[in-house]
Amino acid sequence: MKLLITGASGFVGQYVVAEALRKGHQVSAVVRLSSDTKKLPWVNHPAVELIRIDLRHKAGIVDALQGVDAVIHLAAAKEGDFYTRFAGTVIATENLLDAMLKANIMRLINISTFSVYDYLRIPSKATIDENSAIESNPLERDEYAQTKLLQEELVNDFQKNHPTQITTIRPGLIYGRGNTWSSLLGGELAGNLWLRIGAYATMPLTYIENCADAIICAVESEQAIGQIINIVDDNLPTQRTYVKKLKQYKMPIPKTIPVNWTLMRSIAWTMWKYNKVALKGQAKLPGIFNPVILDARFKHFRFTNTRAKEMLNWKPKYSLDTALDRINNNEDLLTISESITEGAKTGITEENLCGLPT
Repeated sequence: MKLLITGASGFVGQYVVAEALRKGHQVSAVVRLSSDTKKLPWVNHPAVELIRIDLRHKAGIVDALQGVDAVIHLAAAKEGDFYTRFAGTVIATENLLDAMLKANIMRLINISTFSVYDYLRIPSKATIDENSAIESNPLERDEYAQTKLLQEELVNDFQKNHPTQITTIRPGLIYGRGNTWSSLLGGELAGNLWLRIGAYATMPLTYIENCADAIICAVESEQAIGQIINIVDDNLPTQRTYVKKLKQYKMPIPKTIPVNWTLMRSIAWTMWKYNKVALKGQAKLPGIFNPVILDARFKHFRFTNTRAKEMLNWKPKYSLDTALDRINNNEDLLTISESITEGAKTGITEENLCGLPT
């Protein structure tokens, strides 16, 4: 297949392109106009076409889609104010969908996020799955959650109004080389000092290579068409277990001040109510003092990857220990290099296909 992959130069995108190449696909890799592509490990691969376009503008998108079989949409703005993120996520998605319609490309793998779930109203210790409630009050959430919710709305409307073949992938917390510490462990106070919140909540982790594998499995799977699929690994750790593993593998860890989850939640509700009643909502509280955001990060839930295993014929290749060992020894970089070579030599074979009969 020929795949157009947006956000190809990002943390996740680099691995998704590499996994697509490992399985013998051709890739049109969409990167920003300003992206430095020299260090991309697959930039000179013969099966890669590098495409520099700005998805915030319509120009060039239809041309980029010519000859493409499917689109994997990873591009999103994760930094900046609401308007910056809106342009980089929502407008970019709207432009892409319009171009797909004009180019008659109907197969889309839209990469969403666990941030869309309504964690405040889902009971503690419930299992988060694809049928869990979606956030009902987006304005109480951060800009990333708001724009990803809008993105899903756009994709859902596109799916309702056109004969599409859409799969929505919602990864949990993606970790990998250079991305092991997380806001699911606490909130940054200043510099390298963090407020460490809670210890026993389960973390919905997915290792970057596991996640990239699932995304390519989705594009290859007919069963995945029309489905929403959550991606998390097996044997998910608690916050405390995860931090112990980071220390064991000598990963960088900031200085932390521990605080009990129940106490932190009580403080947040008190500050939130005071702001609403006494200050008429005028104070802009940090995210960790917003009960809605706090629940989204630290409330106790269970998570499942049952649908991913059933629909994608997928299972996580790497455990937490194996993943951290790969990161620690830079073996994930070797995996990318080996996958490129293997993909160029062999192409797709039956054992590479996911979710399809062999």
